[in-house]
Amino acid sequence: MLKLSDVNIRKFKLSEQFISPYKEATVPWGPVGYVTFKRTYARRLSEFEEGAVGTEEWWQTCRRVIEGIFDIQKRHAFMIGIEWNDAKAQKTSKEAYDRLFNLKWTPPGRGLWMMGTKFIYERTGAGLFNCAFRSTRDIASKGGYLFAWMMDALMVGIGVGFDTLGAKTFSVKEPQWLDDTLVIPDSREGWVDSVHILLDGFIHGKKVPKFDYSAIRGKGEPIHGFGGTSSGPDPLIELHVNLKELLEPKIGELIESVDIVDIENLIGRCVVAGNVRRSAALAIGQFDDKDYLSMKNDQEKLYHHRWGSNNSFEAKVGMDYTWHAEQSAINGEPGYIWLENARNYGRMKDGKKTDDLKVMGFNPCVEQQLEDAELCCLVETFPAKHDTYEDYLRTLEIAYMYGKTVTLINTHWPETNAIMLKNRRIGLSQSGVVQAFNKFGRRQMFKWCDEAYKHVGELDKEYSDWLCVPRSVRMTSIKPSGTVSLLNGSTPGIHYPEDEYYIRRIRFSSTSDLLPALKEAGYKMEKDSYSPNTTCVEFPVHEPLFVKGKRDISMWEQLEIAAQYQYYWADNSVSITVTFHPDEAEQIKDALEMYEARLKAVSFLRYQETGYEQAPYEPIYKEEYEEMIAKITPIQKIETNEGGVGTRFCTTDSCEI
Repeated sequence: MLKLSDVNIRKFKLSEQFISPYKEATVPWGPVGYVTFKRTYARRLSEFEEGAVGTEEWWQTCRRVIEGIFDIQKRHAFMIGIEWNDAKAQKTSKEAYDRLFNLKWTPPGRGLWMMGTKFIYERTGAGLFNCAFRSTRDIASKGGYLFAWMMDALMVGIGVGFDTLGAKTFSVKEPQWLDDTLVIPDSREGWVDSVHILLDGFIHGKKVPKFDYSAIRGKGEPIHGFGGTSSGPDPLIELHVNLKELLEPKIGELIESVDIVDIENLIGRCVVAGNVRRSAALAIGQFDDKDYLSMKNDQEKLYHHRWGSNNSFEAKVGMDYTWHAEQSAINGEPGYIWLENARNYGRMKDGKKTDDLKVMGFNPCVEQQLEDAELCCLVETFPAKHDTYEDYLRTLEIAYMYGKTVTLINTHWPETNAIMLKNRRIGLSQSGVVQAFNKFGRRQMFKWCDEAYKHVGELDKEYSDWLCVPRSVRMTSIKPSGTVSLLNGSTPGIHYPEDEYYIRRIRFSSTSDLLPALKEAGYKMEKDSYSPNTTCVEFPVHEPLFVKGKRDISMWEQLEIAAQYQYYWADNSVSITVTFHPDEAEQIKDALEMYEARLKAVSFLRYQETGYEQAPYEPIYKEEYEEMIAKITPIQKIETNEGGVGTRFCTTDSCEI
């Protein structure tokens, strides 16, 4: 694998003269933006300069990201021998920096955390990608490798979608248990290889040694390169035990879809061990597989590991949705994925297409249709943070350039590289869509989408010709967003805000260096009622561009917005979780029949008034907001040596899913 560091040229740099004014400039943070940045994306300065103390401020993160983007372009140009115009690159990079600094666009959380780091240069470019998909249809031949691939992806922060097509394709074997001992290396690769070996034992009847975990660093020790701290060997030990307990009773029996999902969920449980439990995967089953569709009814297994995936199924246009709609009304699952629509259409406006027929599934938040082993890179733009279409279009150009640039780098998976070289798929997204509706009007926004999509297509031809790479097979989507949208206070994707005034609760480790500064600033904080050693902090939020909130919006209006964005903008997919009120539950079946030909994916979730302690969102009255805000002194800077937690994992429950 050719790494970025193999191209021996001088790194791209922005000048100190350009950067200097931004060091003291005001950042247009949202109500929880700065704290979210410091908690999540600010890397330790010692990673970049020996002996340095503290963590990045926003101007430094922006510098790392922008220099990383243009350095990748520069290395690509020198590697294949095409023209590199440094003066032109400097001009564009400065504009990209300014628009990022002012939060008109952002890379995905993955990009904010990983772009410009040694990990990307020296290990693998995979850390910059958001999500992936793997099909299990060939599990009988590929064996444990498929699950090892998915575990590897999860461990570098990639969310993984997977299907259950491998069900009933082989019988579980008795492994050849050896007395020989294998010392598991203290590395991501070591963990992944051990799972590969163990699963090959059950799938192919291969030899499995005894595992020695003594080389794995202890809990709490730093992980160099990727960032974060070690969970110690216990999660891996538990994973090995859990896999044995799952598969040993199945020896001699056909593998079932539920088994496939359980294996992946157990892997997900291991990967996120030591962190708040979050879903990092999407399972896609068959519409008539009732065992799969009801597997979360087992509460014991749900709380142990089956929380690890959002479960959807491949829906068929024209099918009977009665049973599935009833399930969605009860517990929010399953989700619906129309793969035939994904394969046959880009934007619905453009009619049938035949250039993406190898699509096999979706990423966890279903905004990206993907081939088997394909990755995607998402980029976020915020139309409501602009005043004119021309201004937004320029931001869109910068954001596109980021996504296209990420497709230039290699991963450590040859089969993935082959697909990426061919497809160059990106996901240019919009967040704060509802805010943009309220600022510009819906009709105007759909006009922007239509015109901007055509412009992005022309831009892709220009950039692809210069870079000597294929045009991107798909370029646009609507992601649900999450942490990134908190930075500038945008509503996530096309979803509606909680209310005009509400409390946003964010949880921190009780030992966090950020808490004293928050307490001094006047934020209310209390011990978390659900997790030990955790403190819950309340942030008052006001939505300035407010017309409707989640309690006011109908299921049908949400579906229509999604369909319009699938028509005018998204040639990949629109990610939407439709919130419905109790009196709308019986209408879900009718809604699916109405929109099955206009969407590629959808899920439903019952709207619930805040009714439990320390809820993430709590609507409040204007007077309560004003009382809270009067006690708070805005925080301009927090001195800390506590590095951000990073987006170690794609976490769908940090989005609106």
